[in-house]
Amino acid sequence: MPCTAIVPDLTPAARARYIAEHLPGGLFRTMDEAPGEQGVAWRISPEPFRLAPSTVDRITALGPHLLAFYRALSALYARSARGTAPAFIADYLDRGKPDHVVRLARQNRFKSDVPRVIRPDLILTEGGGFIASELDSIPGGMGFVAAMARTYCEIGSDTVGETDGMADAFGAMLASTAQVARPVVAIVVSEESGDYRGELRWLAERMRERGVADAFVCSPQEIVFTEDALFVRHDDGRESKIDVLYRNFELFDLLNVPKQELMLYAARHNRVKMTPPPKAPLEEKSTFALLHHPALAKLWIGELGAETFALLGRLFPMTWIMDARPLPPHASITGLAAGGTPVREWLELETLGKSERDYVIKPSGFSELAWGSRGVKIANDLTKDEWRAAIVDATAAFDTTPHILQRFHKGRRVSVPYLDTRRDDVVTMDGRVRLCPYYFVVGDETRLGGILATVVPSDKRLIHGMSDAIMAPCMVAEDGA
Repeated sequence: MPCTAIVPDLTPAARARYIAEHLPGGLFRTMDEAPGEQGVAWRISPEPFRLAPSTVDRITALGPHLLAFYRALSALYARSARGTAPAFIADYLDRGKPDHVVRLARQNRFKSDVPRVIRPDLILTEGGGFIASELDSIPGGMGFVAAMARTYCEIGSDTVGETDGMADAFGAMLASTAQVARPVVAIVVSEESGDYRGELRWLAERMRERGVADAFVCSPQEIVFTEDALFVRHDDGRESKIDVLYRNFELFDLLNVPKQELMLYAARHNRVKMTPPPKAPLEEKSTFALLHHPALAKLWIGELGAETFALLGRLFPMTWIMDARPLPPHASITGLAAGGTPVREWLELETLGKSERDYVIKPSGFSELAWGSRGVKIANDLTKDEWRAAIVDATAAFDTTPHILQRFHKGRRVSVPYLDTRRDDVVTMDGRVRLCPYYFVVGDETRLGGILATVVPSDKRLIHGMSDAIMAPCMVAEDGA
C-alpha cells in the first residue's frame, strides 16, 4: 500500500528530526549524542536511500536464483552424505559440528526444507553490479526496516516493498509454510539472540494488526510441549497452539537453548512447522567456495541450470576454504597465486604486499564469531605480522571452526545526506553502501519485502551498523544508484 504523508512539506533537517523522534520507542538501541542527550545509534537521512529502477529490478530478480542456490546446496549435501556426490562436500559442511547437529541436518523430515527468509549482503561495485559478500538465513533487521519504512511514510517517502511490505511478506511466508490462512506463529528468541527481541515484537504486532498472522515473540521457556502439539503461553496465562515456529536462535548455541529438544522433537514429528530448518550446512560461508570449486561445476549446473550457475558465479566472490591438510607435491590451490606462482601452502600468502592482499578471512559459520562482522580480518589492513598470524590462526582452527579466504571487493562511492545533530543541519557523507534485501519464500516464489541500506564513511573498510553509519530503507528514484 503506497503511503500517505501525515506531515508533508518539511525541510530536509525537519524530516530527519521527525524520523529520529518518531521511530517506535524501545525498539532500537540508543547512544549518547552529547552529555545529557539520547539519540538513535546511527545517522539519520532525511530520505530513504535512492536506488534506480533498474537496480531494484535486478535485486528483485535475484531472489529466485538465491532460492535455487539453497535448494541445490541442500540436494548436493544430501547426495554427498549418502555417497552419490563427492564426499568432501559433506566433510567440509559438517566439519567442527557435534554429532547431534550433523544428525539434525540429515533428518529425512527436513531433507527438502530450505530457509524461507533469505538476506544477502550486496556490495554495489564500480561497474554497476553487485557482489554478495555473504548470505544470511536468520537475519536481523526485519522489524528495523519495517518500522523505518512506516516512519518515512509519515513524511511522504515511499519505500521498496511499500509501507507494510516486510510484515505482509513475512506473514505470507508463514501462511505458506503452515498452509493456513492466518497461522499462529511463535517467534522463539534465545537469550543469545536477545538483541533482536524488540524489533521482532514490533513486527509480530504489525502482522497481527494486518491480519496476516497471529505472531508472538517468546522465549524458549514460554513454549509448552504436549505429544500432539506445541503451544505458546501468553502473559495472561492463555495458551495458543502453534502452527509455525520461527527459529530465531543459532545452531551453534543449541545446547544453551531451553526446551530445544522438545521443539525439535515436535518439528521432526510434524507437530509444528519449523523455519528456518535446523540444517547447519546451509548456514556456512564455505558454500561460496563449493560453488566455485571446478570439480563440482557439472553437479551445480545439473541442479541450478547453466544460467543461474553463471549468475551466482559472478555474484559470489572467489572463496577458498582454508583447509589445513597438506597437498601432494604436484597440486596447488586452484585460482590462488602469490607473486605469479600458484599457492600450495597457505603461508605462501604472507609474502604478498599490502596492495596485493585484496582478501578477507572469516569464520565460515557455526561460531559466535561468524556474524555481525565479528571475526573478520581484512588482509590489507593488517601488518605483515598480523597477516601471518591471521593465516596461522585460521588454518589452526580448521577442525573446529573452518575459515574461508575470500576476495575483497571495495564498494563504489555514494553521496548520501544525513542530519548532523551537533550542527542541527543536513550535510552529505561520501561513503560506501551495503544493500540488504529481504526475500520471503511464498510457495515456490520469492517476495521482496524491503531493502536496508547501510552507508559508512568511505575510509571504513567493513560496512556494518555503527554510530557513524547512515541506515535507511531504500526507495526507487530515477537518479538513484
